[in-house]
Formats: sequence, C-alpha cells, structure tokens
Amino acid sequence: MPKAKTRKKPGDTPEGGPRASWKGAISFGLVHVPVSLHAATQEQEVDFHWIDRRSMDPVGYQRINKRTGKEIDKRHIVKGVKLKGDEYVVLSDDEIRAAYPRRTQTLAIETFVKAADVSFMYVEKPYYLAPDGKAQRVYALLREALQQAGVMGIARFVLHNKEHLAALIPAGPALMLGLLRWANEIRSPDALDLPAAGPAGLKPAELKMAQQLIAKMTDTWKPQVFKDDFATAIRALVARKAKAGKKATVQPFEDAPDVPDGGGNVVDLTALLKQSLGGKAKKPAAGKAAPPAAKKTPRRAAAGARKHAA
Repeated sequence: MPKAKTRKKPGDTPEGGPRASWKGAISFGLVHVPVSLHAATQEQEVDFHWIDRRSMDPVGYQRINKRTGKEIDKRHIVKGVKLKGDEYVVLSDDEIRAAYPRRTQTLAIETFVKAADVSFMYVEKPYYLAPDGKAQRVYALLREALQQAGVMGIARFVLHNKEHLAALIPAGPALMLGLLRWANEIRSPDALDLPAAGPAGLKPAELKMAQQLIAKMTDTWKPQVFKDDFATAIRALVARKAKAGKKATVQPFEDAPDVPDGGGNVVDLTALLKQSLGGKAKKPAAGKAAPPAAKKTPRRAAAGARKHAA
C-alpha cells in the first residue's frame, strides 16, 4: 500500500524538514523573544491531480482575463477590493505592507486569558514557535510562566499580508501558536430552526437514560484511534491498480523555493521584566537590540494545481 503523502508547505524543506514560514519576535511588556514559526500539522488526505487523459500531462491553472478570455502575464495583475457594483479599489503590495508597519515582524501579546474561556469554534490552525538565536532562556521563561499561571496569551501578528488573531499556548517543551477566527467570522445560529435552550419539553426519564448512555460511552481522548477510512480505502485501490500495472508517468510539479533563514538577538531579560512590571512599557534604552526584521518569504511557484475530493 502506498505511503500517506504529506503535502509540502511553503515553509518545508524539500525533505519535509521544519523550515520557518515566518520570523519575528513575541512581544510582552518590554520583553522580546525572537522566534520562528513552523507548521504543526500535515495533511494526510489523498491528492487528486488534474491530468490530461489524452497525453497524461499535468493540468494547471492559467491567469485568464475573464472579459477577453485571454491569458495574461503575472506582472499585469494587481490586488483590488470590490465595492458596490463594478467598482474596485486597487492596492499595491507596498500599500498593504505599510498598513501594519509595526506588526509585520512582531507577535504582540495584548492580554492573557484562561484557556477554558476560548471556545473551540475560534480555533483555526496550530503552529509551533521555536526560539531563534540565543533566545532559549527567555523562551523557556515565558513558556513556564504561562504553564504555571494556567493562561494563554492573546496576540496579533501579520502573516502573508494578513493580520491574524492568535493564542500563545504552552505545550510540553514547546510554545504553540493557534490562529484564531475573528469574532465577526462566527455566524450567529439565529437563522436556524433550533429548539429553545434548556430541558423544557423533555421527559426526565429520557434525559436520565441519555445521560447514562453518554456516561457509558465516555472515554479518554485517544486521537490515534481515529483513522481516515476514505483515504485508506483510496490508497488501497491505488496500490491494487499499481500492482496490476495500471499506472502512467506524469511530469512532476516544480518544487517550492527555499525560505531564507535569519538570526536574532537577546535583550536584557531581568531589566525589561522589572521595567514592564513598574508601569506602562517604554521604548528600550539605547544600545538594546530590537527584535530582528524578518526576511520576506517567497511565494510558492504556481507551477501546478491539485484538485481535492469534496
């Protein structure tokens, strides 16, 4: 049976190693922790590629002018935000970056909250944060302080020209960053035909039996027990067809470009913690190292496309 294919991410090395997709610094009070961001998940679903059945060539997307139907060069494409009717406001990459000049390389913690206060509906995607340069000690300090306080940090940062809300969470030896949905992205259930909250209209005996059944089925969470049966069945089918000789060679897609590395400096931790506790955060004194500027991550080459199962 073929092995599960791990889809390569823009932050991965050609061998699937943990290459950073973002570099910057965690900021709380006057303390800066230089870190790099790494994907914490990998997709194990089956990839269905588009292939021309006549020649077995891969099929990709083209940049098409929707009015003329003609392909256009990438250099002629700009970003536009649609208004009412057919009106658009065009924004350049420089204008978009300039909208958040102080947040691009800073993960600024704005508050700390109890983990139980954040509903699962807000959690979108997890990442690992790794210390950069000589930031091991201050990284460990923040991790242990969060762990012992039983809280997580709520922060904002910009990734790929988009501002994100995120939760900084201690997880064993690692600090994890969970991207969160904004409150206005959660739809209200008011339009749904739902029964009123509360036990009104329910028979006590039925409720008691339902609770007994739930208690009987309750167990410790074991994520490894749950498997993707659809993907397993498709891979088994692929293996059978490959063994029977029903396969063809397709020109491989272009690999994603490497992401440049960067370094970081460490500030005087004890002094900054004392200053932060003393009142409103001030700018670091002259001679203190500022958080490192992240290098721009190149975008993945648009060499091909994959079409996934619905």
